[in-house]
Amino acid sequence: MTKRTSAKYKIDRRMGENIWGRPKSPVNRREYGPGQHGQRRKGKISDFGLQLRAKQKLKGYYGDLTEKQFRRIFAEAERVKGDTGENLIGLLERRLDAVVYRAKFVPTMFAARQFVNHGHVKVNGQRVNIPSYRVKEGDVIEVRDRSKQMTVLLEAVQLAERDVPDYIDADHSKMVATFVRQPGLSDVPYPVLMEPNLVIEFYAQN
Repeated sequence: MTKRTSAKYKIDRRMGENIWGRPKSPVNRREYGPGQHGQRRKGKISDFGLQLRAKQKLKGYYGDLTEKQFRRIFAEAERVKGDTGENLIGLLERRLDAVVYRAKFVPTMFAARQFVNHGHVKVNGQRVNIPSYRVKEGDVIEVRDRSKQMTVLLEAVQLAERDVPDYIDADHSKMVATFVRQPGLSDVPYPVLMEPNLVIEFYAQN
């Protein structure tokens, strides 16, 4: 098991939820937490606990972002006009690795980060290898010609467990996607409930 797969499953077990909706998630078999004390009866979670969990779930979903990265995105979401929670989701979805994942070029968010890192992706014709690169409306994201026959790509396109959302226009025959618009919370196909309002409360108090 690779480090990434192991991390992915650890996050699911820690949250007690299958946050990516993957059929092989261990939570599908065991809903309790990892470790020898995982099956203990859980007490009532405090408000702080609920807020922390909401933050960890959102951070984990986007490839287990570091606290520094996530806080920086949150600070920007606060500065932009409009609803902070909606802005936060929109900024996270504009990350290049998130767009590559949403376009179904790769099977997981972790694979998307690696795929971008290894230079397989172009934005508007220019190679970009920074997963956190922020795409804009109308940007064209495509897989480099020499990477189009990679097994990971061909397998991801066939995945029945998720669809490409309507804010991304993907053409899998050419391995090209256009970022149509920045989505709001209700547009994003999360398999589990995400609560950016609790993330706002967490940062307001800590």
